[in-house]
Amino acid sequence: LSDYTQDGRIVVLEWFNPDCPFIKKHHDTAKTMNELEQKYGDRGVVWLAINSNAPGKQGSGLERNRKAHAEYEMTYPILLDGSGEVGLAYGAKTTPHMFVIDEGGVVRYAGAIDSDSSWDRMGEVNYVDAALQALLNGEKVETATSKPYGCSVKYPSCLLYTSDAAD
Repeated sequence: LSDYTQDGRIVVLEWFNPDCPFIKKHHDTAKTMNELEQKYGDRGVVWLAINSNAPGKQGSGLERNRKAHAEYEMTYPILLDGSGEVGLAYGAKTTPHMFVIDEGGVVRYAGAIDSDSSWDRMGEVNYVDAALQALLNGEKVETATSKPYGCSVKYPSCLLYTSDAAD
């Protein structure tokens, strides 16, 4: 992350579980994530998916992520965080849970991808799109946080973590 921000780049982190219906909403039903990555990739924004699901849990593992990467025609990498260390450090609760980090390494947006928490409809407001537009225009991000929605991140059972997310 620091390599990207030191280069003056904005980073988007997307918590990812390929088998979650809310991820499917934005990767299969619609191509929300790929479209945003393509829209902003030419403007220096780096998009990274992170799978913090523990080994043996739904949507975990290298092979499942490789298959999903091809299946969803993803244009950016999926990073594996099976220990949950990175997810817990960010407080990622759901898949997707989105974070937009500015060039200085400061989280400028954290929360849902959009304003509709259903598993099958797109929201009228795309919070990540709005945050990226503001940052690239040198403006303040109006909505800095929102309640994330989606499946809970499947952290290792030895880690105590509670989430108000729906499974």
